[in-house]
Amino acid sequence: MSIKPALTDLPIKTADSGYYRGFSVNVTVVSKIIISVLVVWCIVWPTEAGTILGEWNTAILAQFAAWYIWVVTAFVIVCIGLAIWPTAGRLKLGTRDEKPEFSNFSWFSMMFGAGIGVGMLTWAVAEPVAHFKNNPAVIQGITNSLNADNVREAYVWSFLHWGLGAWACYAVAGLALAFFSYRRGLPLTIRSSLTPLFGKSLSGNLGHLIDIVAVVATILGVAQTLGFGVEQFVAGLTRIGIGGLALEDGSATTLGIVVALLVIMGASTLSAISGVGKGIKWLSNINMVLSIFLLGFFILFGATWFGATAFFVGIWDYLIALPWLSVNVYSSDGVEGSQAFLLTQWQGWWPVFYWAWWIAFAPFVGLFLARISRGRSIREFVLGAMIVPSLMCFIWFAWAGGTAIDLELNGTAGGLILDAANGDKIFAMTEFMLAPIAQFLAWGMAVIIVILLMTFLVTSADSAVLIVNTINAAGDEGPKARPHILFWGAALALVVGGLLISGGTGAIQTAMVIGALPFSVVMALMCVALVKAIYNDGKREAAGVETVVDPSERAMD
Repeated sequence: MSIKPALTDLPIKTADSGYYRGFSVNVTVVSKIIISVLVVWCIVWPTEAGTILGEWNTAILAQFAAWYIWVVTAFVIVCIGLAIWPTAGRLKLGTRDEKPEFSNFSWFSMMFGAGIGVGMLTWAVAEPVAHFKNNPAVIQGITNSLNADNVREAYVWSFLHWGLGAWACYAVAGLALAFFSYRRGLPLTIRSSLTPLFGKSLSGNLGHLIDIVAVVATILGVAQTLGFGVEQFVAGLTRIGIGGLALEDGSATTLGIVVALLVIMGASTLSAISGVGKGIKWLSNINMVLSIFLLGFFILFGATWFGATAFFVGIWDYLIALPWLSVNVYSSDGVEGSQAFLLTQWQGWWPVFYWAWWIAFAPFVGLFLARISRGRSIREFVLGAMIVPSLMCFIWFAWAGGTAIDLELNGTAGGLILDAANGDKIFAMTEFMLAPIAQFLAWGMAVIIVILLMTFLVTSADSAVLIVNTINAAGDEGPKARPHILFWGAALALVVGGLLISGGTGAIQTAMVIGALPFSVVMALMCVALVKAIYNDGKREAAGVETVVDPSERAMD
């Protein structure tokens, strides 16, 4: 029985002329219509939109919580399995002699900045503090809220949400896209990763549908990140003395939202026009340097020993608890206020929400990771895109969050950090630490955090715009028409603004959870397709059939 060669050509029809020249009209127009309808709905009918989105979110969390938890567990297993599997781990994401385009520092900087970097400035402090106050162990009476016996539980959940599961979502998407694009010569777009399952039928409507789902999920996932970032950006501007942008409770006013979005999206659109190798690369390097400076401040002048303990003990507790947390799904008894009800509610608010967030972010980050990882092996990719970023997140949570917990635990902060809004917690903490020494130091640190936050937000936004255009252009990584970059930059700003106005970050979370659901199915199929392709390539190599395609010598199946 002869072994069939791999599919190495997937034609996707694009316009030859006019406004959409070089773009798939089916994917681009439908994606624009869906996003435009969402924006108009949320801005014109904010109350109705908030109510309906909330009802949909409740239904999805009730019916698909187990799916989100188990499918992310599968992503972790697939990634680790591919790195360990000798046949897969050694495969290069590119031609045999291809070398990586970016240095390790630039590669990691862009990957971390686009993937989760912006979240560190909000959640590295806010999340350990939140879990220190409440988590399943507190609900069950095992530990006590805001007590020393609850610190380890706080870190188990923090590390769970920002560890292997988060980065496995990105790694699955990135691996699949890089494998089929740079080894098979297929278009760098989401549909290409499913060719072992659906073949050339992906050239048509099925492929269009998959790419549309990816574009919508990307916009909503990035909107979630920008929504948190906008509120924190406004909090930072308020801390450095720019008034009128926030209310007394710390939430952003409409003016604050507009100002923040104009600054962030204006800068990100300019960066997107300059491309990955220029604007995005330099911004990523800048925010990595500033991140190291800020992290070094927490390690040296914060709770140094407390943070070290939280890091090492936290990783141990996390790895021990990971098998159970990866499969456990709480079941509600329907009685509001009961322990079962509260556990189910908490799981929906935290793990399920996070898994949806990472999945919604995966088409964007995955395609971006593929774009910057050409020439690296699968084993190197998994180490660089999954293990190392997880450790970096753990370091941030241990020392930034650990400093906040220590200040509250020993009573010196007196609730100052606990009572601050999530986006304002890092500013409240650094001001508390530095103001007694010199007020200008506290002000200067706030300025540095605002600059760092802006570089992270701009990196995420401009990367998203470029990635959306790449999907719409049938995987073409070349220069894109400026009007389309401007459209998606404006659309992203309007989605964030519209959802914030219609219901704050809660509305963005709801829309994102909804948008992530169909793409989670696509990602599950990606895993199957990738394993099948690597297994079949092993048989092809044994039979002397070439499995790597030089783009200049693309063959038809």
